Amino acid sequence: MSEIMIPDFERTDLGNIQIAPEVIEIIAGLATIEVEGVAGMSGGFAGGIAELLGRKNLSKGVKVEVGQREAAVDVSIIVLYGNPIPEIASNIQSNVKRSIEMMTGLHVIEVNVHVHGVHFKSQEKLEEPDSSRVK
Repeated sequence: MSEIMIPDFERTDLGNIQIAPEVIEIIAGLATIEVEGVAGMSGGFAGGIAELLGRKNLSKGVKVEVGQREAAVDVSIIVLYGNPIPEIASNIQSNVKRSIEMMTGLHVIEVNVHVHGVHFKSQEKLEEPDSSRVK
């Protein structure tokens, strides 16, 4: 997470407009999980296992570097098994760039996609409690 605030991002007759990097991280996170084939954001590797983050932690798998007019973004994801990773990554890059530029006016110079794992649909079934057992 970047600690840089955007100094004097835009000056108007009424004052300055500043956008915190955390706002850009959330925009990038939302734009990422909108892409089909993304299981979720990844918090990185903890003990060799990628941590799958839900929708509540959208900015956790995102790192931004922000200047006065430009931004560079890194997103860490987990993909759903069976989906073409290069296509998913390309769709994420396009969606993140478009969303940030449309909402903030910043020029996105790069969107780096880091795939930290693959989520199998069978994992969801294994983690569900067995409701057929009588206690």
